[in-house]
Amino acid sequence: MKIKLSKPICFFDLETTGINISKDRIVEISILKVYPNSNKESRTWLVNPEISIPSEVSKIHGITNEMVINEPNFKEIGSQVKEMINNCDLGGFNSNKFDIPLLAEEFLRSNIDFDLEKIKCIDVQNIFHKMEKRTLGAAYKFYCKKDLIDAHSSKADTLATYEVLEAQIEKYSELENNVTFLSEFSSRNRTVDLAGFIIYDQNNVPCFSFGKHKGKSVDFIIDNEPGYFGWILNSDFPMYTKKILTKLRLNKLNNKL
Repeated sequence: MKIKLSKPICFFDLETTGINISKDRIVEISILKVYPNSNKESRTWLVNPEISIPSEVSKIHGITNEMVINEPNFKEIGSQVKEMINNCDLGGFNSNKFDIPLLAEEFLRSNIDFDLEKIKCIDVQNIFHKMEKRTLGAAYKFYCKKDLIDAHSSKADTLATYEVLEAQIEKYSELENNVTFLSEFSSRNRTVDLAGFIIYDQNNVPCFSFGKHKGKSVDFIIDNEPGYFGWILNSDFPMYTKKILTKLRLNKLNNKL
């Protein structure tokens, strides 16, 4: 069943130097842009991460340091990536937890603004885990009756993710065929900052999800322990998390004026 779209959606996948959102870098990005009329366009970039790709990681996705040494870094292609996903919703496999936060870091590191305020995000893995609890290869086999050839190739994984979502919509009558529902259904927690350090509570209040202030509102900590806020800004947290915290503090200050 074709997904119903009111605007384009970009399915994407990253291959990276590792799984640390703050420190690791993209080595390949593939985007499949699907339009409301079902037309598609795709683009794949190899990226020089400007840090070493560990050999154990290269064994997984097949991309070595030698393959990317003459490729552009993310800052050189960032504007092209941003242009392709501009005014689009986003979809991926484990994308809410990993791909989108890491992409946001690369954008901000390249001084390219990135904000999810008007973007719906569909995480096909979360839908899959809620329904069947398996991996992308198993999902592809289960839903599409195909073997995933070239797994851990960003282009193959991106296309498989798109096909799995269409098959999921076809299979489960409880899945509404619209991006808003699928975005909400595929979200584990209502995160404020992508990486999940700040989440909305049941009253829609931004709260910390970790550490000694877990469950406490950001506003409360800003008022009562401003040093904690400063510690986060000066520590190894994702840049997007710091951006959101700064925005929340500025909003609070503006509301007092």
